[in-house]
Amino acid sequence: MKKKILLVDDDPGVRRMLVRVLEEEGYLLVPAGTGREALQRLAARDIDLVLLDLNLPLENGWETFQRLNTENPCLPVIIITARSNQVFPALASGVGALMEKPLDLTKLLQTIAELLAEPVEVRLARTAGHTAEFHYLPPKR
Repeated sequence: MKKKILLVDDDPGVRRMLVRVLEEEGYLLVPAGTGREALQRLAARDIDLVLLDLNLPLENGWETFQRLNTENPCLPVIIITARSNQVFPALASGVGALMEKPLDLTKLLQTIAELLAEPVEVRLARTAGHTAEFHYLPPKR
């Protein structure tokens, strides 16, 4: 069965590009343009992983992450952002990975595969603030 990825980004061009790339890799994509839309989509479907941009209208990405994580602490989340200096907030929050734009698609695909294969215990440990693997992928240069 195809893994479902919730893709949350307010930029329609980024959403289209990532949907195309990830669907070619065999994933089923559920796109959302706002945090509120993402939470609605998450409530209506079984999602395996979330790609979450930080710059969202209304509710920012960290607020959306907080709500996602409270309701689904076992759900792996990759933060994607053009903002700098987000490594420490990402580490403190318990996200599985932080990727800075412009994205390295090869590394993104590898990180998605690794987080989907990760045991639930590792995700729970990371969310609880315990030492667990964290993927930081600086922007592609």
